[in-house]
Amino acid sequence: MELEGILQFFENKTVLVTGATGFLAKVFVEKILRVQPNVKRLYLLVRASDNESATQRFRKEVIEKDIFRVLKNNLGANLESFIFERVTPISGDISDENFGIKDSILIEEMWKEIDIVLNSAATTNFDERYDVALGINTYGALHVLNFAKKCIKLKVLLHVSTAYVSSEMEGNILESPLHMEDTPKGTSRLVINAEKEVVEEYLDRLQEQGATNEEITSTMKDLGIKRAKLYGWPNTYVYTKALGEMILGQFHQNLPLAIVRPTMVTSTYKEPFSGWIEGARTMDGVITAYGKGRLKIFLGHPNSILDVIPADMVVNSIIMAMVTHANKSSQIIFHVGSSLRNPMKLSSLSIFTFRYFTQNPWIDRNGKSINVPHPKIFSSIASFQAYMDIRYILPLKVLWLANLVLCQYYRGIYINLNRKVRVVMRLVDLYKPYVYFTGSFDDSNTEKLRVAIRESDVDENLFYFDPRCIDWEDYIMNTHIPGLTKYSMKP
Repeated sequence: MELEGILQFFENKTVLVTGATGFLAKVFVEKILRVQPNVKRLYLLVRASDNESATQRFRKEVIEKDIFRVLKNNLGANLESFIFERVTPISGDISDENFGIKDSILIEEMWKEIDIVLNSAATTNFDERYDVALGINTYGALHVLNFAKKCIKLKVLLHVSTAYVSSEMEGNILESPLHMEDTPKGTSRLVINAEKEVVEEYLDRLQEQGATNEEITSTMKDLGIKRAKLYGWPNTYVYTKALGEMILGQFHQNLPLAIVRPTMVTSTYKEPFSGWIEGARTMDGVITAYGKGRLKIFLGHPNSILDVIPADMVVNSIIMAMVTHANKSSQIIFHVGSSLRNPMKLSSLSIFTFRYFTQNPWIDRNGKSINVPHPKIFSSIASFQAYMDIRYILPLKVLWLANLVLCQYYRGIYINLNRKVRVVMRLVDLYKPYVYFTGSFDDSNTEKLRVAIRESDVDENLFYFDPRCIDWEDYIMNTHIPGLTKYSMKP
């Protein structure tokens, strides 16, 4: 495995990045610009009305972010000129064929120049509208593949997926491809184009009924969850990402295809600096709610494994996968996570989180520090349901009866509390597979990359992605939660 030329691999190369304003894409773009300034061109696909708007959005949502702090410190006032000599933001949407690009000269130029395609575009909402998720996560993958096939110099297409497409929650989960029509349950035949027809029928029916946008959104969200569970996936996100993988595997032909499946992606471990994150990702919603005093419980078995991996390690694995699989007319899958090599238990996260917010209490908008209790962990759904019944469901029923007697005097309180309970139970249903996860993701292919790096002259400090080096207590308490409070938690 020739790794000596990692930096040279990107020298004078043209790269297309979809989902360019996303979390991982920002980390990737910053890394390439910082370690290989001689990259020829980065075409960044941005959802916008036109290229000028795409450039404005890129400037605001990417360049101005703190992740570019190191480059800014190094280049000073020359930062923007440095970037725009190498970066071309393009208005486009992977939901459309050829990304909806109308400029024929530009698109021909891209097909002639592009060497590498990174598809990081996705909607990661667990309960996204089914039509939206299918358009981006499933058919978007097909559109990227079709575009990549027209790139005459293409060396590799790298698709970012998720480890949870397998839907398995125990045992050793292999880096195996997903095959068309296969489902976790194996009881229902899955035809992707038929799913598109189901969506169109629902939308036509809703429009005929004069449904509001809110009603359409709600129905489409429920439909996505319903179809996912019908075939054996826990939510719309992993289900539609699985369908996207099936399409890529079926139609890539001889195109070099690498699929990276990260687990739960967290803040940067050390590059460009430790603790950078954007948004509240997966477990972060629980951490922030707990720190603000809004959550006093954790759901999940204490021995459940939280498979998390820092964003910079994911990006380094993406870079290595590109280099090693370039020009190989096959498909390969890389799991990038920590459950096999260095697992962290849910009980450990609850302890670290309690310690952090005890030592560094959150200050609310009124200047008051929030005292957090030691979190109670519900080790089963049954125990959590019993807690909800006693604490909320029974009082709700009493309130409902009181409204009957008192002419809806407490109607507002009842509606508000009922809405909150329904939201909580929906979130529990969506996150249940992850907080009761006891398996591990095999990473044999990824480990081969790590071994090759150790046996070569490559600087391991530049392309590190071995989770065994992570001290979880130190990372969670001194890197991740501080980053979360700085970048994602708001009063």
